[in-house]
Amino acid sequence: MSEETLTRDRPPDRPPDRPPDSRPWQREAPLVRASRDWCWWIPTRVMMTSSWQPVLGLALLAVFLRPALCCPSRCECSAQSKAVVCHRKRMPSIPDGIPIETKVLDLSKNKLTMINPDDFAAFPGLEELDLSGNIISYVEPGAFNTLFTMHSLSLKSNRIKLIPLGVFAGLTNLTRLDISDNKIVILLDYMFQDLHNLRFLEVGDNDLVYISHRAFSGLSSLEILTLERCNLSVVPTEALSHLHNLVSLHLRYLSIHSLHPFSFRKLFRLQHLEIDHWPSLDLVPANSLHGLNLTTLFITNTNLSSFPSQALKHLPFLTHLNLSSNRIRYIEAGMLVELVRLKELHLAGAQLSNIEPYAFQGLRWLRLLNVSHNHLDTLEKGVFQAPETLEVLLIDHNPLVCDCRLMWLLQKRHFVFFGEAQPECSTPEGIRGRPFKEFKEMLLSYYVTCTKPKIRENKTQTVTVDEGQQALLRCTADGTPRPSISWLSPRRRLLTSKSHGRVRVHSNGTLDIVSAEVQDSGVYLCLASNTAGNDTLMTSLAVKSLGSLYANRTQYHTDPSNVTANGTANVTLGLDLKTILVTTAMGCFTFLGVVLFCFLLLFVWSRGKGKHKNNIDVEYIPRSKSNGTSVDSADGQAGSRRFNMKMM
Repeated sequence: MSEETLTRDRPPDRPPDRPPDSRPWQREAPLVRASRDWCWWIPTRVMMTSSWQPVLGLALLAVFLRPALCCPSRCECSAQSKAVVCHRKRMPSIPDGIPIETKVLDLSKNKLTMINPDDFAAFPGLEELDLSGNIISYVEPGAFNTLFTMHSLSLKSNRIKLIPLGVFAGLTNLTRLDISDNKIVILLDYMFQDLHNLRFLEVGDNDLVYISHRAFSGLSSLEILTLERCNLSVVPTEALSHLHNLVSLHLRYLSIHSLHPFSFRKLFRLQHLEIDHWPSLDLVPANSLHGLNLTTLFITNTNLSSFPSQALKHLPFLTHLNLSSNRIRYIEAGMLVELVRLKELHLAGAQLSNIEPYAFQGLRWLRLLNVSHNHLDTLEKGVFQAPETLEVLLIDHNPLVCDCRLMWLLQKRHFVFFGEAQPECSTPEGIRGRPFKEFKEMLLSYYVTCTKPKIRENKTQTVTVDEGQQALLRCTADGTPRPSISWLSPRRRLLTSKSHGRVRVHSNGTLDIVSAEVQDSGVYLCLASNTAGNDTLMTSLAVKSLGSLYANRTQYHTDPSNVTANGTANVTLGLDLKTILVTTAMGCFTFLGVVLFCFLLLFVWSRGKGKHKNNIDVEYIPRSKSNGTSVDSADGQAGSRRFNMKMM
């Protein structure tokens, strides 16, 4: 055979789509578009052998014996990773020509409608299968029975309404499963029972209304579960209780309006819990998180109006807490005292208007605080247990009043990271809108000051109202920072803006007594205070009794319709119905009291009868009729007489 013949019949040095300067025996592109005659089995180092003719013969023989090793048309294949990618090819069925040795198969974004048991039986070594983005409406039980080595399966974004039992049978080594974004309505009992090694499960974006109590039975290795955008109305407590090794639970975009006590029982290893976008959730009960050992807790984008301190007190291992995007208006002192390991606290966009001194008492390791996008006018140093440990403070987009309360933070501005958005002062006028980093030391002592409160119209006032009417006691004060107004009642009870009930204090300092009573009468003390000092004002309240009002209303009324012919009028006595009823009741009570008193005396007397002598003997000496001396007896001694008197 001539050299020209050998050269003509020799297989090409490189595939047609490789660049001329590439050398297949040195490197191979990870993903190439294959033609019909470009197969994985072609030896890339054939040109390095001197006796290539026998090798070429074996290669040609393999073309006829193993045609399935070639890459399907319109797909992209990688011989090195044994991957076949048929993404977005509008295929109505699984293409022919997929190599048997395929480990990674991507059939996403096609038009597959159904999965049968024979579709993947020819690929026993398949490890990753992506069927997302198709129009699959049904998966037959046993469809993946032969895929013992597969560890990742995605059925995301299809039209599956129900997954029957046995669909996942055989997938004993599966570690990741995604069935989100379908139309699944219910998760049946034991539907995942064969997935003993599953670690990641995505179930969100379905029409899910119910999860059976044993739906998650068998998932002994599950670590991460995501339930989102479903129609669940309650937390599936019974179903979750089977996930003893669950580490992270994500519950997002749900219509659950309340958490019941012990909602997450038996989740002993759960460390990360995310509750996000529950617009109907307005309360976290005290025992709802009981039994958990969380390190990270997110309760964001809900309708919470108060800090859930009672629910958090059972979480001593918590290090990261996020309560952003709620309606928590204030944090009182000592609310977080149990969270001794807390390092990060996020309250961004929570409508905060006040953080009281000692609010973060007990948080010795707090290093990050995010209170951006709120209504805070200050953040006092006394809020923190250990302000020296604070490293990051995000406090931008707040109407900060730069007075003496913020002096500590302005002095520490070079040692605290404020994030990309620098905090700014809203007042005073001279430094309004100026970022903290631009402050100079000379400006601090000039602008950052405080003034003592001064009450306007500070004169003793007297307010008189009738019983049952509303009483308003006004008190306004000026000062820097803005003084807080509180009242001291005549009975020494402190009334603040947090007081509830019939007596409350408005934000402008006015004391509002709804439906005043006689016992509300007395002298009230208004106290206006801030960091620089305080000022006081006394106001006297007199509440008229209804009894005197009814007495004044009792009068004679002349009815014009009762005027007689001779000009006289029938006079009627006008009495208030309530007065008549009260008077009648008082008379009845008096009469009944007298009767009861008499019966009581008779009872006491009858109990004492027989314990004392009923007969009384009286001995006396009668006087003489003549001279008034005593009558002598026959023996010459004075005679005495005796008579007996019996007590009835």
